[in-house]
Amino acid sequence: MVESLFLDFYIQMKIETDEFKISPDAEVDLTKYKTNAKGKLPKELKKVFSDYKEEIAKFQNKLFAENRQSLLIILQGMDASGKDSIIRRIMDGVNPQGVQITSFKHPSDLELSHDYLWRHYLKLPVQGMIGIFNRSHYENVLITRVHPKLILAERVPKILEVSDIDDEFWSKRYRQIRNFERTIHDTGTPVLKFFLHLSKDEQKKRFMERINEKDKNWKFSGADVTERQYWDDYQNAYQLALQNTSTKKNPWYVIPADDKWFTQLLIYQIIIEKLEKMDMKFPKPDEELIKTLDEAKLLLIKEL
Repeated sequence: MVESLFLDFYIQMKIETDEFKISPDAEVDLTKYKTNAKGKLPKELKKVFSDYKEEIAKFQNKLFAENRQSLLIILQGMDASGKDSIIRRIMDGVNPQGVQITSFKHPSDLELSHDYLWRHYLKLPVQGMIGIFNRSHYENVLITRVHPKLILAERVPKILEVSDIDDEFWSKRYRQIRNFERTIHDTGTPVLKFFLHLSKDEQKKRFMERINEKDKNWKFSGADVTERQYWDDYQNAYQLALQNTSTKKNPWYVIPADDKWFTQLLIYQIIIEKLEKMDMKFPKPDEELIKTLDEAKLLLIKEL
């Protein structure tokens, strides 16, 4: 395990990342999961972030060099849960050329003319890359569960009206998502899925900041408050998604999101643990490359 002040902090607090992992087939009740931080803000926070930034950079370099695996990171959460700040934090420690970020908005007419997973297949990270989905294919069991009329735009066979969308429909969709993620995992792209668990009070606080602070006005949308009225429906949709799609290979993590420092540190640790488990190797040079290296070395020595 990587040694750092951050790791020492967690050892002292006796907190393991598995505490935040959803076990396969577990029933999920989000009211039983905390939204705030465990423990106090570490005094050496900048040093902690610096240590983890260096570790991620090392792993990314090896991932790129090996060129056999990739990693997909999925960020889901209510509006203002901190998805963008997490992306900035992750990007702060990596080579931008090795990271692919995709923010999924409302599907286009072209995307709606394909199955709902099509556009997500297109944006999967290539070998050697880290991919980040800011929202993802899970919107197809989240916002569509809260607003089922959106399903009708997909022109799914035999789904002609909202009343056709029954429990069997959702069970099938969860199974499709599990199969999708199992396939990409087995072909070299494990998936880390983070649900940013934000409290309703903290969301209100962040919305008010966006309204009152001029330099944050651009972040606010009237739709944010509209969707807030469906808070309980969204919590239920998340609970069902988490308990139906968290698997041993591709588990969900419920991340407390009220305190951004804790959210970011915890996600940093989980990402590094996953990269370590991927057991990446630098490629061994073949005989031809060794010969080329020796010849180049001699030429450079002669220049001296």
